[in-house]
Amino acid sequence: MKAMKEFPDEVVTKSLVRYVRVPGMDGEAALITLDNGHDHKKPNSLGPAGLASLDAALDEVFARTPKVRFVAVTGKPFIFCVGADITGMPLIETKDDARTMARAGHDVFARLKNSEIPTFAFVNGAAMGGGVELSLHCHYRTISGSAAAFALPECFIGLAPTWGGTQLLPNLIGADGAVKVIIENALNQNKMLRPKEVHGLGIADTLLEAADFLEESLAWAAKVTDGQITVERPEIDRGEAWDAALARGKAVADMKLHGAAPAPYMALDLMAQAKTVSFEEGTAAEDEVLAALLVSPELKSSLYAFDLVQKRAKRPVGVPDKSLARPVGKVGVVGAGLMASQLALLFVRRLEVPVVMTDLDEERVAKGVGYVHAEVDKLLGKGRINSDKAAKLKALVSGSVDKSVFADADFVIEAVFEELGLKKRIFAELEDLVSDECVLATNTSSLSVSDMAADLRHPERVVGFHFFNPVAILPLLEVVRAKQTDDATVATAFKVCKELKKNGVLVADAPAFVVNRLLTRFLGEIFAAVDEGTDIEVADHAVDELGLPMSPFVLLQLVGPAVARHVAQTLHDAFPDRYGVSSNLDKLVEAGKTSVYTWDATGKPSVDPDIPSIMEFGDKPSTAEQIRDRALGALADEVRRMLDEGVVAAAEDIDLCMILGAGWPFHLGGITPYLDRAGVTAKVTGKTFH
Repeated sequence: MKAMKEFPDEVVTKSLVRYVRVPGMDGEAALITLDNGHDHKKPNSLGPAGLASLDAALDEVFARTPKVRFVAVTGKPFIFCVGADITGMPLIETKDDARTMARAGHDVFARLKNSEIPTFAFVNGAAMGGGVELSLHCHYRTISGSAAAFALPECFIGLAPTWGGTQLLPNLIGADGAVKVIIENALNQNKMLRPKEVHGLGIADTLLEAADFLEESLAWAAKVTDGQITVERPEIDRGEAWDAALARGKAVADMKLHGAAPAPYMALDLMAQAKTVSFEEGTAAEDEVLAALLVSPELKSSLYAFDLVQKRAKRPVGVPDKSLARPVGKVGVVGAGLMASQLALLFVRRLEVPVVMTDLDEERVAKGVGYVHAEVDKLLGKGRINSDKAAKLKALVSGSVDKSVFADADFVIEAVFEELGLKKRIFAELEDLVSDECVLATNTSSLSVSDMAADLRHPERVVGFHFFNPVAILPLLEVVRAKQTDDATVATAFKVCKELKKNGVLVADAPAFVVNRLLTRFLGEIFAAVDEGTDIEVADHAVDELGLPMSPFVLLQLVGPAVARHVAQTLHDAFPDRYGVSSNLDKLVEAGKTSVYTWDATGKPSVDPDIPSIMEFGDKPSTAEQIRDRALGALADEVRRMLDEGVVAAAEDIDLCMILGAGWPFHLGGITPYLDRAGVTAKVTGKTFH
């Protein structure tokens, strides 16, 4: 193995060798356990020293043949290996260094592939990226039914699976399955495979129970080695089906990224080569791709975003000491509509405390409670929870038309219509019922939390708790500190946030907070261009090159024109110089339209034929480039203003909110690294964010 540049802070994953006797098999098995010496919270990964340790372990093992009958690689409890040591990647500054890293992985892993004795991967836990590729180099694979995650996520962070993944996987399970794992799942917010799927796709040769996984894996491997078990592999179609799968992968990448990031397209090119070239030629091509990607600006932004999600999200800035947090033994939810019902489900699942819902009449309450019960039954049906847990969760959820049921609640959240007067009345009613220390939270998306609390006897216990829809999926929680909110309330809010398994960001009580403020400014510029006479589709696709999860007008449909108008009005009232309320948006709402598009049976959109008769257009159209410059300039301006106002502690929090709450891609770094890189920040504000 060619020496790689050292990673000074590498937590070295050592390859620990032991030799075991397997009943019924002559000789011994060499078991290599990957272990970085930390608990399961610090997963195994492979940097220069880790690869060197695996290389040395293989030296030792192969020196003992023929006494050693087979070699198996497994991981420490709960973790197989999550791939290359991503923390050292920023240290790679040249293509030569990148090639060396690529080749080092190939050289070590190839020893497993080229071994004259059988090699096995016992995937006992989480396996991602280079960990999956290590397993693919082995002749056979077992997987535990409890393995929590299995994926090739490289395209999600601006890389490609270039330690053999693009060559081995399509030739093992076919190009269609490889496209699913390498392209589709990665670009679908890094979707993980479950063990049954790994086995079903043919990546793992057998699925074994977790309780005796290692013992069963050794016994299975011995039978394979002795010829008692023959592993059947499907014949791979290297004809038109291969090309069709790659075409489908490109369509997925185009739909998600519109060519904005090179990684998935490079991965598809490598998979195309895997159809015809030798493994050695294919991995040499992988070396060149990794060399290009490791020094790309998209990867630098992705690593920045990855660091935010892995570190800053778990240690939010500005949060009071957790010792100030109060216990929460009962939760109240005001409202029983869809959002309130989603919140009730989340609270009961994560906190497992009594959750009580209220609404105006018994019918609405019953519908809300029924929704929660039905969702619990779905979890049971999917095997996500057992029958005892399902019964417990359903028993914990109740409803009433009488708010006195909140008398002993420790945390009450309202999720009613976005009208300030209504929310103030609800809080006033609650204050007469709950204890003085009960936290009162609002799920408002744009209204002033300080105004909501202003007339209360104890305004210090009111906090904003802004979730993003769908509640079960999007991980962001904007925790809004109003002018009067005290430290104990904020600490309790973040304690609850953590128990809900959400990522909280502390934000000041400014209009529309972070995500909605930026998206409304952004969408406002697109809508203004349409008002001035730009074709709807030209305006909607003007920012395709950013690779956003959805175009502006598709986002408008998701949010809903009425909600978008409400937020726009709130921001217009606060900042009339920068935020307008489009008269065409008003017309769209008044006409009862939920979108400017209609969708055919294939999911292809076209402008609703009613739109020309509903909306009015000017005679000053803009080009796509002009709209893009306008929208990006507006974002840079608004981010700078928000930082100057102290809405959040730093630009990193803006990016974290956009990634976790709006799904903005890693290759943008959220938004601020991209604005800096594109020169927009300096042009608009006179300085950069980083």
